[in-house]
Amino acid sequence: MSVQSIDRTFDILELLAHFESGLSLTEISEKIDLPKSTVHRLLKVLRERNYIEKSDSSNVNRLGLAFIELCSGLLNSLELKTEAQVYLRKLSQQTGQVVFLAIRQDGEIVYIDKTERHNEIRDYCFIGQRRPLYCTALGKSLLMGCTDDEIRELVDPASMTRFTDHTITDIDSLINEIHISRDRGYSIDNEEVELDMKCVSAPILDYRNIIIAAVSTSWDLSYTEDDVTERNVRLVMETARSISLRMGYRGQGFFMVDSGSSF
Repeated sequence: MSVQSIDRTFDILELLAHFESGLSLTEISEKIDLPKSTVHRLLKVLRERNYIEKSDSSNVNRLGLAFIELCSGLLNSLELKTEAQVYLRKLSQQTGQVVFLAIRQDGEIVYIDKTERHNEIRDYCFIGQRRPLYCTALGKSLLMGCTDDEIRELVDPASMTRFTDHTITDIDSLINEIHISRDRGYSIDNEEVELDMKCVSAPILDYRNIIIAAVSTSWDLSYTEDDVTERNVRLVMETARSISLRMGYRGQGFFMVDSGSSF
């Protein structure tokens, strides 16, 4: 497609964005001063990719559902940070530890927010930093919404670097770990990235029952409280569910890929 065709395509899309009830081919042609044959050709491409829908009864064209999918990631990230902040602060207060919020992007996790104690001196991640999916609790939670084949596509076995003796470095072991995480509703990083550090994470779902993000907290294993892991698991899962509800989730439990059911 030429630059001119791309420009004309955007003219059509921007025009239809202002007409909720849609426009006919003739109306589009007249409003942007293009030949009907050109408009017909461009509309055909847009309809094939679901960016335009054509009503059989009224013969008008309107914007299609593909735009929702295209924009959902950006809109969810913007809304997610706003809706999650109060819950992240509460979780940090409850655990006394740093709390992270992350999304999946290009086969990695991306930290989009964090809350930590004012006196925290450990050098944790910064917003926008990327980490691997395979060895982080957040990454494993984000993979809980993927099939085994999708996990194999997202995680290159050659990239599975060993950070500690506990790091998972083969794809089959990772897939098994994701199955376990999915069954229990949360994931664990047990010294896989850094020795003496443990992290628990749970996925955040939206109104489509799709995992869009994950929340986690980390702590030093020298922390002496006996039930710290059990407590943090419970609090992180409660936080993930609270944020999910704010994002429109209405299920009884987390989305289950294999069974299609919840728990």
